[in-house]
Amino acid sequence: MIIYKTADEIAIMREAAQIVSRTLGKVAEMIRPGITGLELDRMAEEYIISQNAIPGFKGLYGCPSTLLISINEQVVHGLPTDIKIQEGDIVSVDCGALYKEYYGDHAYTFAIGEVSDEKKQLLKVTEECLYLGIAQAKVGNRIDDIGWAIQTHAEKHGYGVVRDLVGHGLGKKMHEDPQVPNYGRRGHGKKIQNGLTIAIEPMINVGTEKVEVLEDEWTIVTADGKPSAHFEHDIAVVDGEPVILSTFDFIHEALSKK
Repeated sequence: MIIYKTADEIAIMREAAQIVSRTLGKVAEMIRPGITGLELDRMAEEYIISQNAIPGFKGLYGCPSTLLISINEQVVHGLPTDIKIQEGDIVSVDCGALYKEYYGDHAYTFAIGEVSDEKKQLLKVTEECLYLGIAQAKVGNRIDDIGWAIQTHAEKHGYGVVRDLVGHGLGKKMHEDPQVPNYGRRGHGKKIQNGLTIAIEPMINVGTEKVEVLEDEWTIVTADGKPSAHFEHDIAVVDGEPVILSTFDFIHEALSKK
């Protein structure tokens, strides 16, 4: 069942999303060759708590960390480790925060130093997919229209669109109805209505759309070992149109100073 939100609830969800946005901005300040995922994770946990919020991932479904950090062929759900991030890596950082009983949840994939043209193009197209999907989240459309827009753009560039993982409704639970796939048939799925709050998160691979789970039972990787990218925003439908509750502005500001 989809739980539609009131204006007051959406205002709280914006605050929760903005806490995550600022946390990812702090990640952007710190991330560089030689830093470890565990260092970023410690900082993120401390910052979220300082904002009178609770790390949204830690303890959820048994997750041991505040951040999920996925490098190169890792698609999502990578656990922070003491392995140093390297020049040329692309690193998806996914973060959640629980604030006044509501979740924020979004992600950004960082290019570390100079990355290959192949990876640059993947990041560009995946972020474009995100915003093309968001543009479809309006009254009069259906949920599959979001996935259709993402899939069409990604496959036009020859990329694989992950099928086994999807975006989702968001609210007092991290994962609510509806599921929001990154693929779909135009004009299908549930009708989009005002008060809908969802996380849209394209996961796009250079090669096959197929994925595998590593032995840690968390980290999901591409089946062919080729790179993957992941971007995610929190969206509310207000007055018939999509409103982005999260922002990449803090990330862009931090990266512009490097």
